[in-house]
Amino acid sequence: MIRTGFALAALIALASCGMLEEGEAEGGITHAALVNAGDNDADWITHGRTYSEQRFSPLQQINAETVGDLGLEWFADMDTARGQEATPLVMDGKLYLTTAWSKVRAFDAASGEPLWDYDPEVPGETAVKACCDVVNRGLATWGDKLFLGTLDGRLIALNRDSGEVEWETVTVDQSQSYTVTGAPRIIDGKVIIGNGGAEFGVRGYVAAYDVADGEELWRFYTVPEGNEDEASPKYLKAAAETWSGDALVGEDAIGGGGTVWDSMAYDPDLDLLYIGVGNGSPWNRAYRSPGEDGTGEGDNLYLSSIVAIRPSSGEYVWHYQTTPGETWDYTATQHIILADMEIDGSERQVLMQAPKNGFFYVIDRATGKFISAEPYVAVNWASGIGEDGRPIENPETRVDKTGKPAIVTPGALGGHNWHPMAYHPGENLVYIPAFEAAMVYAPEANWKPDRARGFNVGFNLGAGDLPPDLGIRREVVGTLKGKLVAWDPVSQEAKWTVDHPGPWNGGLLATGGGLVFQGTAGSEFNAYSAATGDKVWSFGAQTGVVAPPITYTVDGEQYVAVLAGWGGAYAITVDGGLLNDLAPVRNISRLLVFKLGGEAELPPEPELAALPLDPPPSRAAKQTIALGAEKYARYCAVCHAPAAVGSTVLPDLRRSGTLGNKQSWMAVVSDGILKDNGMVSFAESLSPEEIEAVRAYVIHRANEDKAMEPDPAT
Repeated sequence: MIRTGFALAALIALASCGMLEEGEAEGGITHAALVNAGDNDADWITHGRTYSEQRFSPLQQINAETVGDLGLEWFADMDTARGQEATPLVMDGKLYLTTAWSKVRAFDAASGEPLWDYDPEVPGETAVKACCDVVNRGLATWGDKLFLGTLDGRLIALNRDSGEVEWETVTVDQSQSYTVTGAPRIIDGKVIIGNGGAEFGVRGYVAAYDVADGEELWRFYTVPEGNEDEASPKYLKAAAETWSGDALVGEDAIGGGGTVWDSMAYDPDLDLLYIGVGNGSPWNRAYRSPGEDGTGEGDNLYLSSIVAIRPSSGEYVWHYQTTPGETWDYTATQHIILADMEIDGSERQVLMQAPKNGFFYVIDRATGKFISAEPYVAVNWASGIGEDGRPIENPETRVDKTGKPAIVTPGALGGHNWHPMAYHPGENLVYIPAFEAAMVYAPEANWKPDRARGFNVGFNLGAGDLPPDLGIRREVVGTLKGKLVAWDPVSQEAKWTVDHPGPWNGGLLATGGGLVFQGTAGSEFNAYSAATGDKVWSFGAQTGVVAPPITYTVDGEQYVAVLAGWGGAYAITVDGGLLNDLAPVRNISRLLVFKLGGEAELPPEPELAALPLDPPPSRAAKQTIALGAEKYARYCAVCHAPAAVGSTVLPDLRRSGTLGNKQSWMAVVSDGILKDNGMVSFAESLSPEEIEAVRAYVIHRANEDKAMEPDPAT
């Protein structure tokens, strides 16, 4: 590994000769700075603080003894009321972050003084292409530039001092439902970014672009096209042998999925870039890769896999598939951490991941060889992982084979979603923001992809809707458990666990002060003992905190910062009323920055009170309501919640002002008069009769729920 002193000396020598080696930057952040980011205590210059993505800082001014004096130093309100998931970057006393809708803001990191802001003006109708809110997870930096991936698929280079655009390039086919929500990474002068959209029928890939001008340098597809020939790369020809049927070929091709929408890590010594690959398109393998009997067949590489490639060329090196033939939306896009540790008496270079499928994996990162895996949450789809690294599956949960509904644990949100973990090398523990939530997977009969709109998953997303019984709903929601799990990767067991009130809790930060910081769905921002899990400090954040914290110093003072704002896949679909029994949350998007002795105060928290339900009478025929339920589940539930229960982030359709007026409803759903707000026209996918049936279903559901409301007169 390049050492800082040598690297700086060499850089000065080259600069004095008027030459720079390829891959170095003309001032600002260089390849050497990124490789040695762990030696820079003051700043946070790449997404996971270091290429190893450990999210550990050795700073210890704030520790178990002093954390009681930690207070809010400054805060900044955001101008977006959607999910906030970004990791800020800090350099030279300035803090940079992204917000929902791919906006960028810069602040003085000590005082909070706004420096500049940038709005890429993502078209509002792009929201319908995003499975999981209009979020953005952060920036990358090189030289004097910042790099941003936008929701509509652009890669933009900004001047770090002014926020001015230096170049931008489109990284996806914008006629398809691609999105970009992840943070780019930069390796040796190459900006590397993936994309999302597997639920909408796209073909996944990751690509590298030149930091100087945005020129695409290489592209690595994660699934075959289905018609591989002699000119195709060997790794894709090998993958094609693990797919069956012809669903990937021709005008009606379903895309395959396998999007690289979040996690990456890099080992400079091995010169390997590790990418996490997502779920299949559609989820149901019976439609994606059907065998002769019409049921699902094949491992379907490289879905739900960790793949190692060369960052200089995109060359395939090795892969490990966590869920062969995945059919449950078990992505392997979750946070990847690199570390060195002793296992069975030998020093091993390992890669660690807790993907959606509920098992914690330790893999040799040089070879991709499986080392160990054990469940970190309750799991029923497999009884374990065999010595060959393959799961020992429960046949009853293999719904693409049985064709029958099954309750599967974890569900589609996983045992761990995108929220970053953290690793404390002193404790040798990985801290996992985990949760337990099962799901009913009900194969949809005679499913066909819809190229225009809607979730293309091959399952009936309304099959698990709860009955209109408040007691049952409360009981079921009460089983959704959030956890902070301190996991020993050597013994493959939890050292300690903290239970949270509700799932979807925030990403993590571990520090040399012996602390672990995390926000919660219960609107708290907490510090825990890294050794024991004892809560040693808490701050009322007034909103759910899902983003991961960072820490940095300015003039010798340590700060902790976190972007707060309830949102994301779970938040936009959860029953807002029931969740309020556990943790009343709303979206109040703001950056919170703390230091010892901080005395700033947030403004009073606004009250969260839902309007009483006042729907028109439900008079539609049963068959009309049933049709509306079917169409709602496919086209509406992903944003407006299953069973139309409504969330605290997006509009609750049961309370929509258009519900009682057929023409107004049609103007929104069919004509798209609210497209700039993200509500586009569904006329290409739903007939007028079907749109009216959806309205009838929502009216029906609103009346069911109104009947459960307490009588205000009693």
